[in-house]
Amino acid sequence: MTKIKICGLKRPEDIRAVNEAQPDFAGFVIEVLKSRRNVSVEQVRELAKGLSEQIQAVGVFVNAPLDLVAGLLNDGTLALAQLHGSEDEAYIRQLRQMIDKPLLQAFSIRTEADIERALQSSADYLLLDQGGGGTGQCFDWSLVPELARPFFLAGGLGASNLSEAISQVKPWAVDLSSSLETDGVKDPIKIQAAVKMVRTLEIGF
Repeated sequence: MTKIKICGLKRPEDIRAVNEAQPDFAGFVIEVLKSRRNVSVEQVRELAKGLSEQIQAVGVFVNAPLDLVAGLLNDGTLALAQLHGSEDEAYIRQLRQMIDKPLLQAFSIRTEADIERALQSSADYLLLDQGGGGTGQCFDWSLVPELARPFFLAGGLGASNLSEAISQVKPWAVDLSSSLETDGVKDPIKIQAAVKMVRTLEIGF
C-alpha cells in the first residue's frame, strides 16, 4: 500500500485539511528561511499538536544544527526527520546517537550515479526528488530501478500523474506539496483528492 505525505504545511487551516483527508505523513519545513513554506520551532510545535493521531509529523531540515533536529524528535513534536540539505554520513551518525526516531534523506536525481549515491545512505528512508525542492517539476522516473528499500517519490506529483507515478516507479510513499496549492496556499479540496486517489489505487480501483 502506497503511503502519502503532504508537505509544506504552515497554517492551522492546513492542519484541519489534512486531518480531514488523513494522509500518512504531514511535512513541515522548519527554520529554512529561504522557503516560503518555512515555519519556526514554535510554530511547528503548535501545528503538530493539532494533528490527528494517525498522521505522523515529519520535519524537513536543511543543514540544521543537530540539537534543533534532535530536540523536536525527542520532545515528541516530530515522528521523523527529513534531511534535505548536504548532510553526510557523519551528520547522520551523530544524530542517531541523540535520537531513536527514523531518518529520511532526500536526494536530487538527475543521473544513475545520483541513484547509486542515494543507495549509500544509512537513513531509514530515501526521498528521490528532482532537485531544488518545491518547483513542481518531475525527474526522469526511468532512472529509478526496482529498489528493495523503502523510498518516497517527490517532485512534480499531482492529480495528472500520481497514478502513473505509483504504477511505474512503485514507491513506498509519494510526497506532494506545490501541486496541492492554490494561490500559494494549501487547498483542502486538492489535498482531499490526492489522498483519495492514492487510497483508491491501494484497493485496485
